[in-house]
Amino acid sequence: MDLIHAVFLAILQGFTEFLPISSSGHLVLAPHVLGWPDQGLAFDVAVHLGTLFAVVAYFRKELIAMTVAWFRSVGGGETTADSRMAWAVIWGTVPVAMAGFMVAGPVELYLRSPMLVAGTTAGFGVLLWLADIRGRRNRDEHSLTWSDVLIIGLLQVLALIPGTSRSGITITAGLLLGLTREASARFSFLLAVPVITAAAALETIILVESPESVDWMALGIGAGASCTVAYLTIRWFLAFLGRLGMLPFAIYRVLLAIAIVAYFY
Repeated sequence: MDLIHAVFLAILQGFTEFLPISSSGHLVLAPHVLGWPDQGLAFDVAVHLGTLFAVVAYFRKELIAMTVAWFRSVGGGETTADSRMAWAVIWGTVPVAMAGFMVAGPVELYLRSPMLVAGTTAGFGVLLWLADIRGRRNRDEHSLTWSDVLIIGLLQVLALIPGTSRSGITITAGLLLGLTREASARFSFLLAVPVITAAAALETIILVESPESVDWMALGIGAGASCTVAYLTIRWFLAFLGRLGMLPFAIYRVLLAIAIVAYFY
């Protein structure tokens, strides 16, 4: 794999994974627009692992506290805010895990067209903006009820469709449920840990069973670049989200959808 391609795609993955603009949509479109060959499954695994390391590194203190509290609750200890958050992340992941197991193949085969990406990019971008302006934004992530978690988990299933954006749809759900922008983003990023872990594990299993050759240098560069960019993106997004709001991301998504239609129509 050309190293310039590897760096570009890794930066693209790292930057878009946690912003509400759809990393899968961008990665589906990039080869079409740039005329590059498919980057291959091994590279997808590498950049997914890079973004996983980034979110784990950023939320390391919260994840350690949640893990310890969860094991204590399982062992009969008292329920705490950290253990409830751990359970919320687990149960919020169940719907997308089940749906991914059942429909990942058909989605990969039939739902990767540029026109579909344009529609989901624009549609869910507008929905994100509406949720931002209509949401009460007076709750934090620790106030989530089990019904809230179920709603967010079910809506996360839509992220299997390219162009939807996993972070975008979960942030939208959080805003609609009254969470602040920062709380919606934090819970979305915590949900990303098991989702990206499962995706990387599944891709790794498929990769092991395939005869695809491995370009270790490209994989290393891809993982490192995506990790670095993703970490900086999370930090920037959470720092400026309160002032930015969701309108810039909604506008970007609509403009991107228009550009897609103009390019491919």
